[in-house]
Amino acid sequence: MEGAGEVSAAAGNGNGNGSARRPSTAPSARVSIWESVRACGVWGKEVDKAELRSQVVMPLHLRRAVAKAVTTKDEAAGVAAAAAEEEEEREKEEGPTVAPVVVFVNSRSGGRHGPELKVRLHELITEEQVFDLSVVKPSDFVHYGLSCLERLADQGDNCAKAAREKMRIVVAGGDGTVGWMLGCLSDLYKMKREPVPPTGIIPLGTGNDLARSFGWGGSFPFGWRSAVKRYLSKAATGPICRLDSWQTVIQMPEGEIKELPYALKKVEPADRLEISQENGSELPEKASCYKGVFYNYLSIGMDAQVAYGFHHLRDEKPYLAQGPVANKLIYAGYSCTQGWFCTPCTASPQLRGLKNILRLYIKKVNCSEWEQVQMPSSVRSLVVLNLYNYGSGRHPWGDLKPEYLEKRGFVEAHSDDGLLEIFGLKEGWHASFVMAELIKAKHIAQAAAIKFEMRGGEWNRAYVQMDGEPWKQPLIQELSTILEINKVPYHSLMINGDQ
Repeated sequence: MEGAGEVSAAAGNGNGNGSARRPSTAPSARVSIWESVRACGVWGKEVDKAELRSQVVMPLHLRRAVAKAVTTKDEAAGVAAAAAEEEEEREKEEGPTVAPVVVFVNSRSGGRHGPELKVRLHELITEEQVFDLSVVKPSDFVHYGLSCLERLADQGDNCAKAAREKMRIVVAGGDGTVGWMLGCLSDLYKMKREPVPPTGIIPLGTGNDLARSFGWGGSFPFGWRSAVKRYLSKAATGPICRLDSWQTVIQMPEGEIKELPYALKKVEPADRLEISQENGSELPEKASCYKGVFYNYLSIGMDAQVAYGFHHLRDEKPYLAQGPVANKLIYAGYSCTQGWFCTPCTASPQLRGLKNILRLYIKKVNCSEWEQVQMPSSVRSLVVLNLYNYGSGRHPWGDLKPEYLEKRGFVEAHSDDGLLEIFGLKEGWHASFVMAELIKAKHIAQAAAIKFEMRGGEWNRAYVQMDGEPWKQPLIQELSTILEINKVPYHSLMINGDQ
């Protein structure tokens, strides 16, 4: 979670654009409308287009090289494209860009504003620096586009060297899309190809909690055509913040996860040893294993079940998803059909507390031993939270008083503190009051690592979601499914848009 104040240490990304800072504590989601209206006025129009282009647009030979490398999935083709530029034309180009910005647009996020936004971005910067995620994967850009710049830099192209070192990314999408991008950028740490470009956000999703947490707003603004210029300018000049990343590993005794979300990947046999070394525990040879990374939250229970149903409804009837407001209304209506409000919990095994299928273990800071935490019998949804914002800008953990923190053994929560906050939601009414910020969620623990042990009993599945990506988790009565969460050993880098 984020908090107030600044971090004096630099982010260490090599961009030279200021210290890493924690954004100020996010206000309530109710400010989103004001943010959207504000973007219609002079705040969006004050950015001069020519000045913006000089800040964010790469020299012609570089942007053509990167685009060629990414679209062909061949860095050599990109290098050749740069070499093919006439020497006379390259001499006419201006010097190195202040902070080259590459934008990735998810056309399917939120209210489907992506196609219009993409056209606007082409007008403001260049077509070569805007990628559609339905065509180009972030991993293609990391493995081919950035590699192309690195090879050109090795050949003595100083503009390419500067562009690689100062590169910044903007993701136009929701939390899931941003997480996808951050996961691909994290490969640069593993390949020792730093610096890692920091990421800014144009909020196109429904919840946009990552965008809210780092000052990019909670919704796509009404006056978006002028606001896009400000988004790009902030992306080029904003200070860098750090964000904890959390790896999730699932061990299933048998079976497979169907309808696998983007958030999870099946672990290949060759990767098992690496994961075992990272987590300090051995993976069974016969078990089916999956891994993923989340940045905002992971939850198990009723909220994940509602999210699962909502995603399927939206995919089956995309005409219903006409914007964040429509999405939230549909989401609320769908949750009322699931029996969390009116059906007695004894009427169906699916409505009983998670205590019947789940055991919770945690590791505290500087502790190597697992400690079991008793699950309250009333909890039907368990949320593991990294950010301050959750559920479209709500603050279920709350701003806790020092006396309460000391009494519970908690510390003030931040997005880069190496800790996760665990809280519970009871029936639908309790969750509704928490989301309305009339009451706080049930605080359970803070942890540096978490392990869930799940068994089916009368249940044959549980619903789980990571950063808005839900799935059905098969369960077996006699055998345990283990879900373990550990901190990734490096921070993701975000651009603070709250300027």
